[in-house]
Amino acid sequence: MLQAIGLTSTSRPTAPPAVDDLTFEARPGTVTALLGEPGSGKTTALRLMLELEPGRGVTYFRGRPLHRIAHPGREVGVLLGDVPGNPSRTVRNQLRMLCAAAGVPTSRADTMLEVVGIAGLRDQRLGSLSLGMERRVALASALLADPCTLLLDEPAAGLSPRERGWLHALLRGHASLGGAVLFTTDDAKEAARSADRVVSIEAGRLVADQDAAEFARTRLRPRVAVRTPHAARLADVLGREARAAQRAVEVVEESGSRLSVYGSNCAEVGEAAFRHGVLVHQLADETGDAGAAVSPLPHARAEAGAGGRPPVPPAAEPERSRSRQSRPRRPDSAVRRVGGPLRPLRYELLRVFGTATPVLTAALVITASVLTTLVLARAGHTPQNRLLAAWPELLPLPPAALGAGLLGALAFGEEYRYPALAADRGTVPRRMGLLTTKLGVSAALALLLGAAAVTADAAALALVFDSGPLRTPAEWFSPAVSWAGLLIGCAWAGVLASGVFRSATAGLAAVLAVPVMVVPLVRRILEGPSAYPATGLAARLRGLTWGQWPPEVDRVLLGALRLMAQPVGTALVLSLTVLLCAYGFTGLRSRVRW
Repeated sequence: MLQAIGLTSTSRPTAPPAVDDLTFEARPGTVTALLGEPGSGKTTALRLMLELEPGRGVTYFRGRPLHRIAHPGREVGVLLGDVPGNPSRTVRNQLRMLCAAAGVPTSRADTMLEVVGIAGLRDQRLGSLSLGMERRVALASALLADPCTLLLDEPAAGLSPRERGWLHALLRGHASLGGAVLFTTDDAKEAARSADRVVSIEAGRLVADQDAAEFARTRLRPRVAVRTPHAARLADVLGREARAAQRAVEVVEESGSRLSVYGSNCAEVGEAAFRHGVLVHQLADETGDAGAAVSPLPHARAEAGAGGRPPVPPAAEPERSRSRQSRPRRPDSAVRRVGGPLRPLRYELLRVFGTATPVLTAALVITASVLTTLVLARAGHTPQNRLLAAWPELLPLPPAALGAGLLGALAFGEEYRYPALAADRGTVPRRMGLLTTKLGVSAALALLLGAAAVTADAAALALVFDSGPLRTPAEWFSPAVSWAGLLIGCAWAGVLASGVFRSATAGLAAVLAVPVMVVPLVRRILEGPSAYPATGLAARLRGLTWGQWPPEVDRVLLGALRLMAQPVGTALVLSLTVLLCAYGFTGLRSRVRW
């Protein structure tokens, strides 16, 4: 049961609110159409129900508002706008990623591809799909977690009549299993044909809430549909008889053999055709252009199987019905809403490796790093550490650090551009579990990228110059830790900045701002001798612990402190601290807002 009570959007300066005190309900087991002209507030009403837009009023999903539901993606399936996914991601990878977000097995993705009839397109990229196939992917995304309620915004827009019939058969099948379906449309005929109940709104206010039959009888124009091989002759006969009887009858020729007669009935049209000897193939009362009602799911499944599309697995229906009936209902006081993916590590790995971006970034970074190393080696006078890192004095960062920052910036920036968790909030929420996972995965990618770049640089130097520029280092631990810290710091700066500003460009800009802007400021602060040197810090830290650590730990700790005391290390720590505080502040602000 979906109950919308008093939905009112925020007032606009020069116009009334888009939605004003809207109250209606969508019952389980029925398909409800929210009907209105373009600009009447249908989409705004859906966004208010999903708490994606500020306003007043409340919407109850089986007795609970959305923010009191622990896993909203399992309660509500949503289709708002285009398919929320990277165009370069395959259909199967997109659905598997959403499975990890909803906390359902990844095998559910293949099952839903079979249900919506696009199993053969699982390896197609989202950007290459037609509009009809995109709608099928969107419906598969909405149905992944077996939600009780479906909220669909103009699901049939731009589809062919055959695709519309398939879509409404699927929606009616979901309702027949006990679910509630609410879809918006601006076509009154489609609402009368496809829905059990029609809620009409105008300028954001409720106009009527009617059964589909009553809506068709009172809001649509009744007519008589006639099929005859002598359409022109019958139209002339009906026109002459109407003029003779002084009745208002309108005859419209729909095609070469089909007539629509308004202002008459089947008996009058049939008698006129009989009197004048006109052969009639079809004679039926219709309301508007409603046509035949959509068949229930079993009949639609038989037609789909005959047409070559995979039918809905019969065994899945009882299981789905049982899972819906056995779902526990928790009291509101015990429910704490969980945002973000329920399986964050799987979600993040599927997000990262679902596209070719990491591979292309690694290839570009390694190529640029090798070329830079060879140029520096040929010119000479470059320290070995900078030579292996491909980091000349003129560049703020080496290619590997820029690549790590780019991958980190895409960790949140890509999701905000292509929101994968639209059923929850429309964008990926800020949660510490998801952030920790992204930081860990980005750090691992940065280390792999840095190791691959150094290995490729060393191999290129050995191949071109016969290892001439390379010497066995006397101390390798500190440079290795410094290199790893630089890569991880750049990756984390990209992750945090893109999470704060919701933009991959802002994340990469934050990475570049560390050496260009922050490092000079830190260097100026650190210039000159210290009046109180921090010597003996490791020994004092050892005294604060209960146990005694090995003497080798002192060397590691001193090395880490020495690196943090460098301008680059201090700038990275300072930048990461500021970005982490900003991330936490924006997360708290959004939580207070809602």
